[in-house]
Amino acid sequence: MSTLPARSGRHCHHALNPTHSTLYFSPDFAAEYARLGIEDERAAYFAARAAAMGAVGPGAVAATFYNFNHELIAQHLPAVWDIASPEAVLDARLRIVDRTLRRLLGDEVIASKELAEAAELALRATEACTRHARPLYAAHADLPVPAEPHLAYWHAATLLREHRGDGHLAALLSAGLDPLEAMVSHTATGKGAAPRWILATRGWRRTDWEAAQDRLRERGLLDAEGELTEAGAELRAGLEDHTDRIDQAPYAHLGAEGVERLTELARGFLSLAVAAGAFPADLSSKD
Repeated sequence: MSTLPARSGRHCHHALNPTHSTLYFSPDFAAEYARLGIEDERAAYFAARAAAMGAVGPGAVAATFYNFNHELIAQHLPAVWDIASPEAVLDARLRIVDRTLRRLLGDEVIASKELAEAAELALRATEACTRHARPLYAAHADLPVPAEPHLAYWHAATLLREHRGDGHLAALLSAGLDPLEAMVSHTATGKGAAPRWILATRGWRRTDWEAAQDRLRERGLLDAEGELTEAGAELRAGLEDHTDRIDQAPYAHLGAEGVERLTELARGFLSLAVAAGAFPADLSSKD
């Protein structure tokens, strides 16, 4: 494995991760799962992301998704599997990704040698990912790699996303941050989702959010205005460094030149997707 510039794996992840997330913001998402009989979009989300693990219940999803209220998950799982099997959900997911990426990137990019190159680089990086203690990644790693380059690229981005995500949960636990404290402190960095988005999708109440803020203030991590203190900023920076250390293998395996090239390509595709309206404009507001 080669030596990488500092944070280059993180930067590559940040360029790749939104490609996976285009799935959940796609207008095709609700429509395709409604055709399967899954009409509640939250049920569809839990099913789409968890289906690689099989017909799991709310406990497995609460553990692997981390920041969702178990009570919300239990409203939809395991009941959703009586509507559609995990296999049907996964098939529908690829259909959504196919249509979404074709719409966001355009046929010329979909057929380009650059996208095929990005898929090859991202898949090569996944060769060094490890399954142990990474349940959501491990489940996805057992899925077949799609043949078409744009779907293979999305699949590889998903593997790298969940590999880092599983490791990040270990870092959160090590830092003593519960699900809401993790989200509150992340939003306070200016990089997390807006509280209204989190509360609308994660099953928590405003009072839960405020209680988490109070707990962080008691630890000296958040100030009276809800901003990170110096200690809070140091903790969040340390979390990302911790995550980088336990997620370095795929990027070290790809090598510095490969990571630089993959990051360049991924940023280009992401710019196209954002310009095409892939994400809500107010997703990351602090309001």
